[in-house]
Amino acid sequence: MMIRYILRPWIKMLLLTVISVSLSLIASEALVRFIYKNEIVLFPRYHTAANYGEFIIRRLRPNTVFWHTSIDGTWKFVTNSQGFRDERDWHYDKPKGRLRILSLGDSHTEGFEVRQEHTFSAVIERFLKNKGVDAEILNAGISGFGTAESLAFLETEGIRYRPDIVVLGLYANDYQDNIKAGLFRVDRGKLVVVKREHTPGVKILDVINAIPVLRWLSENSYFYNFALNTIWESAKQMLLHEAEGRIATEYAIQKGDISGVEKELMRVLLKRMYEFCNARGIKLIILDIPALSAENQFVSSILDDVRNDVRGASHKLIESVEILGRYRNLTEIHVPHGHNHISEFTHTMLGTATASVILTLIPSAHRSQDATSVTR
Repeated sequence: MMIRYILRPWIKMLLLTVISVSLSLIASEALVRFIYKNEIVLFPRYHTAANYGEFIIRRLRPNTVFWHTSIDGTWKFVTNSQGFRDERDWHYDKPKGRLRILSLGDSHTEGFEVRQEHTFSAVIERFLKNKGVDAEILNAGISGFGTAESLAFLETEGIRYRPDIVVLGLYANDYQDNIKAGLFRVDRGKLVVVKREHTPGVKILDVINAIPVLRWLSENSYFYNFALNTIWESAKQMLLHEAEGRIATEYAIQKGDISGVEKELMRVLLKRMYEFCNARGIKLIILDIPALSAENQFVSSILDDVRNDVRGASHKLIESVEILGRYRNLTEIHVPHGHNHISEFTHTMLGTATASVILTLIPSAHRSQDATSVTR
């Protein structure tokens, strides 16, 4: 009786605290939705760490289903057992006679703000199958990846799938992302490994994604995403400034004047990827992902003073201006809100252009009579 009497005030205080916190959170959610609903994206992050040979880098959580939402729509993501956006599991063994293509890149390749079956990777596969080619494409795009992480993945894990063709989606922020990752640097024209692990934010994401309530909030709460996105973007900027400061010290240049270093690192990364592929009989296609410059306007992600180097470090460079230039001001090249990723229209155009190039690169044994006639 005495214990009940003593606990009663504490129970009341606890209930009052829970009610107050709940009401505050509900009010915050309502306020954020009212003010920022059209600006905030519900793009939950499902990264986790993966051990690929000597490197530990990111991938998506295997066997997971989640949703992305913004004012432009809602998109379903399904990952396979290998932790990539695909409902099919991948196997190292390749069926005899099958053409296997490996897509590398960041969130544009992964397909943010795009339905899973409408990514340029999926378009490539459907196009080739329609031309009688027994083809499959493995979409290994991971949001946040730069060329450095794509190279690390290709050399340690991607090569185990025995691809015939590698398609690298190159986007404008890859130059900085390569610096942020800090995996490689250039020393006297050669690529040198600096570190073997880059998994920013993964530890906290593993905790968040292991708690069902937090997972639900990441896909449904605007207030939660407003807070998390603010923290996330701040952390990314800190990581970039740290990397810039490190390079500025190493190369004795001004912190704000590192574009030359970024370009040189990109050149050498691509050269290494090309030489790796070429030595194994793999064709490397570099796909220029258009960068948003203004409404319905875009620029190439290939900088003018590295274009010849990029072209020389690939079996084919597909330039976005050549594919999409005629559609300026006619349609949406990028999704208009959210994170402004390339639209499904752009995925379709880039996918069909890439597939058409692939038809010219593959041995005739992979092509049916219909496919062969297309390339004449």
